[in-house]
Amino acid sequence: MGGDIVSEETRKDVITLSHVGMEFHLNKEKVDSLKEYFIKLVKHDIAYTEFWALKDVTFSVKQGDRVGILGLNGAGKSTLMKVIAGVFKPTEGTIEKQGVLAPMIELGAGFDMQYTGAENIFLYGAVLGHSRKFMEEKFDEIVEFSELGKFIDVPLKNYSSGMKARLGFSIATVVRPDILILDEVLSVGDAKFRKKCENRIQSMFDKGVTVIFVSHSTSQVLRMCNKGILLEQGRLIAQGDVEDVVSVYEAKMSENE
Repeated sequence: MGGDIVSEETRKDVITLSHVGMEFHLNKEKVDSLKEYFIKLVKHDIAYTEFWALKDVTFSVKQGDRVGILGLNGAGKSTLMKVIAGVFKPTEGTIEKQGVLAPMIELGAGFDMQYTGAENIFLYGAVLGHSRKFMEEKFDEIVEFSELGKFIDVPLKNYSSGMKARLGFSIATVVRPDILILDEVLSVGDAKFRKKCENRIQSMFDKGVTVIFVSHSTSQVLRMCNKGILLEQGRLIAQGDVEDVVSVYEAKMSENE
């Protein structure tokens, strides 16, 4: 694991969350058709239940930290990642971010299924803010890393989910952002490709990139992270050194067995 680039005391905070909450309104009753839904909506006749996916979450991440976010299903991990990435605007609280952020939450979310892999390299590159010239320079590197070879000129509608994820990962990691956000993307592909992904992310660690990622694998978190955050029912219940947070998580897991 790469060492910290600068000391703990002098590293600046690059992500700061203060009392962040994310509320969703869930429809209490089944509505059979869109027409019925709109009629009820106009009449203010729809009953909602409030659901807080995140509640009063406060923490900060220092430059160069590798933070693993842990929690049981429904703990709010993916919602937290989307709030940090800017996909969701929090219902309450504030988020401050410093530097270029590359979210890899839904790999290939900007893909067009009718286009070929090659065409999608430029399309996804544009979504991520890269010029066509830059993507042309990186094209061969992306294709080689993705291992798609002869499939690169095939429309994405014929790709498996694993092939799309491989292409998405290869494009998204061709640049070196200041902050990388990963949501379960290391679970895609076969073991050999996953190892290759880990090695590429490890090289980012060694260059001091700040990484936040969700994983159900405690061994992966221990191997790749120096800090941990544990969520339970939308609330932060543990944070700090990764070994300590994993210990709390594993104790919680055994309670639920």
